Amino acid sequence: MPRIPQIQERSDVPEDMAHHFDAIASSRGRVSGPFAMLLNSPEIAGRAAHLGSYIRFESVLSADIRELAIITAAREFDCHYEWSAHVVLARDSGVREDAIQAVANRGALDGLTDDEALVIGYGREMLGSKRVSDNTFGKAEARFGVKGVTELTATMGYYAMLACALNTFEVEPAPDAERLP
Repeated sequence: MPRIPQIQERSDVPEDMAHHFDAIASSRGRVSGPFAMLLNSPEIAGRAAHLGSYIRFESVLSADIRELAIITAAREFDCHYEWSAHVVLARDSGVREDAIQAVANRGALDGLTDDEALVIGYGREMLGSKRVSDNTFGKAEARFGVKGVTELTATMGYYAMLACALNTFEVEPAPDAERLP
């Protein structure tokens, strides 16, 4: 059970902050997951949702690269909720099962495509060791360009922040949802 209230009704937000609830519900179809928790501070929720909307719906990263980056962040933070929400989206966007399993099981990157190995390795370095080596960064910049590597970094950082909130507030996925091993 979550540690703080889940805000899922517009009436649970002060009227002068209800525009944040409306924007989140409008862009995502509903208020749930991290935003139901973050709405305990509507300004934080609104600002986070604004960035998240860009990352999810407007980024220069292709859907498969973005979703692979997201599930990598979820795995690095052992965030079951984020994993369960995005592993489905990863599959739907064309992320190969071999890459998903490498992320889920912290497996070797041998046998993956160059892009898959690069994104997962980048995330493991950035979120695991808190740094990215010159070699890995150079490969990411060469592959995605300056704007793309910036957005890859921001995507992983954004989902790491959401994972921190979800884990700290003890938000769990539905009982039948796919969880991390």
